[in-house]
Amino acid sequence: MRLTIRTNLAMRVLMYCAVNPGQTVRKQDIAARCNASENHLAQVIHSLGLLGFIKTHRGRGGGMQLARDAAEISVGSVMRAMEGDLPFTECFAGGGNTCPLSGSCRLSCVLADAVEAFYAQLDRQTVADLVKDNKGLEAVLAA
Repeated sequence: MRLTIRTNLAMRVLMYCAVNPGQTVRKQDIAARCNASENHLAQVIHSLGLLGFIKTHRGRGGGMQLARDAAEISVGSVMRAMEGDLPFTECFAGGGNTCPLSGSCRLSCVLADAVEAFYAQLDRQTVADLVKDNKGLEAVLAA
């Protein structure tokens, strides 16, 4: 399983905000610290805002902050929101499924259970868990 760059960047944005609580952080600073394209980050930040994970402020002195406490944002909820529309395999694609084994293949059930177990594990972790007492991360991401 491989996460998309968008999801990876979304987690970086959220961790950056969590390491800098109460501060309005800027896209440019995140891009520099996280080795990311500002254009790509802009799209991710827009999505995170629409999904309610961050609040954005436009204009001079603008930027972003977490929309709620980092302890209230589960990693699983972020992953589901960012990856949700991507089927894990062809047989998860609904109407776009062209697999000739569909309907008789037991692998799809096993994979569905595995994906659920993956998300269940991520649901147990919050953004706060990722940054708490993580001096190495703080050294890289502190504004």
